[in-house]
Amino acid sequence: MVQVHSQTKQASSGRKRAREYGIRIGILPTGTHNAITDVQGVKVGHVTLHIDNSIRTGVTAISPHDGNIFQQKVPAAVYVGNGFGKLSGSTQVTELGNLETPIILTNTLSVGTAMEATVQYTLDQAGNEKVQSVNAVIGETNDGYLNDIRGKHVTKAHVLEAIQKATDGPVQEGNVGAGTGTVCFGFKGGIGTSSRMLPQAVGGYTVGVLVQTNFGGVLQIAGAPVGERLDQYYLSPQLKKEKESRKTPGDSKSQNTKKTEDSDGSCMIIVATDAPLDARNLERLAKRAMLGLAKTGGIAANGSGDYVIAFSTDPALRIPYEPSQPTQTVTLLHNDYMSSLFMAVIEATEEAIINSMTKAETTTGKEQHVIEALPMDKVVKILKEYNRLE
Repeated sequence: MVQVHSQTKQASSGRKRAREYGIRIGILPTGTHNAITDVQGVKVGHVTLHIDNSIRTGVTAISPHDGNIFQQKVPAAVYVGNGFGKLSGSTQVTELGNLETPIILTNTLSVGTAMEATVQYTLDQAGNEKVQSVNAVIGETNDGYLNDIRGKHVTKAHVLEAIQKATDGPVQEGNVGAGTGTVCFGFKGGIGTSSRMLPQAVGGYTVGVLVQTNFGGVLQIAGAPVGERLDQYYLSPQLKKEKESRKTPGDSKSQNTKKTEDSDGSCMIIVATDAPLDARNLERLAKRAMLGLAKTGGIAANGSGDYVIAFSTDPALRIPYEPSQPTQTVTLLHNDYMSSLFMAVIEATEEAIINSMTKAETTTGKEQHVIEALPMDKVVKILKEYNRLE
């Protein structure tokens, strides 16, 4: 049976968001929901596929505004932290500096299906009857450890449902939607979100971030070495073997040539803001989101597809499909006023990633593979030792 979760309700399990455990990341205040939907107009929808013993996948849709996005495009940019991934539509976003469809997140082998569905959704909208080219933006991570990814169980109907269900307000996190089968730092990953609000003195703008986490490295939470303390981190077996070999000189040459893949994966990062930014400064904002990933201990490994898509929701900056005049006059934020937004996106990205793990639940999937949830009882004790709890 397909389980479809509405993003307007949090899961009923005992898993909580980072702040509910007393974890505070950064210094800026959050928005009302501490979610990407705190940016006015942004909506999120999930469809979660949790079927039998082997299907653990889904779809997450992010919409920048309520209207016809194709007819009223929004300024956007893409930044590639590491390009081992399949981000459809990225070149046109980079070339033209705008976004003309909802952003869809799913698994690696469902990108084609999601693209077909998103194109059809756009063609079917009123006003698009003569449209003959659509640039659907689809992101992915590979959930093949827990999910029967080769079965390609995501259908066009699932994608359309996620788009249609998208609403504002609280966003469900953890192993839901596109995060149903993902793994992060060796623990259960998933969907996470967070937001930051700037003081009125520096514009009063909001920055919201949503992530799909499926990557590795050495987990840090609020600066504390959680991954090391939990003995779950990249290169752990190799480092331990090396240490032991120093104690036994006769065994100093390791014969282990196995490719280490436990840091590979991907992370999709979606950044929304109401600040009046064009594509150039949105790309600068997107670059800083990778610093938020780094603060959690992510290393953008060789096999990781780490992409950031940033867009502005400022209605005055929308780009009409059929402009009525050859020029457009807009008001843009000056470069000198970008630094506070940079800090906001770093903080929101870091917290969104941690939320994706604190909310995620232990999951059993394909071939009885089990990925444990981040053990919050142990994490809280570690954070207390480092004075990282309020």
